[in-house]
Amino acid sequence: MLIAIGQEISAVFYDAFVAKFDFWLVFGVVAQLLFAGRFIVQWISSEKAGKSVIPFAFWFFSMGGGLMTLVYGVVKREPVIILGQGLATIIYVRNIMLIMKERRQPKP
Repeated sequence: MLIAIGQEISAVFYDAFVAKFDFWLVFGVVAQLLFAGRFIVQWISSEKAGKSVIPFAFWFFSMGGGLMTLVYGVVKREPVIILGQGLATIIYVRNIMLIMKERRQPKP
C-alpha cells in the first residue's frame, strides 16, 4: 500500500514538473518565486525595525509577481488564479499609487 502511494505521488510530480515542462511552467515558477520574495523583503525590514513594517519594495514584488501570476493564469486558463490575482494586482497598484502620492506631498 505504501509503495503504491509513493508511486502515485511520484507520478503526480513527474506529470507536473517533467511531462508538462515548457516556457509557461518556468514563467509560472519565476512568478511564484518573485511573489514569495516579497515576504522575505518584509521579514528583513521588520527585523531591522524591531516591529512589523511593509516596505515600498514589498508592493513592487507584489505587483510584479501578481502580474506575472495573472498572465500565467490567463495563458493556462485557470479561473481561480485569474480572479485572485486580478483583484490583488489592482490592490497592489493602488497601494503604490497612494505611497507615491504621499511622497510627493511636502512635509510640514
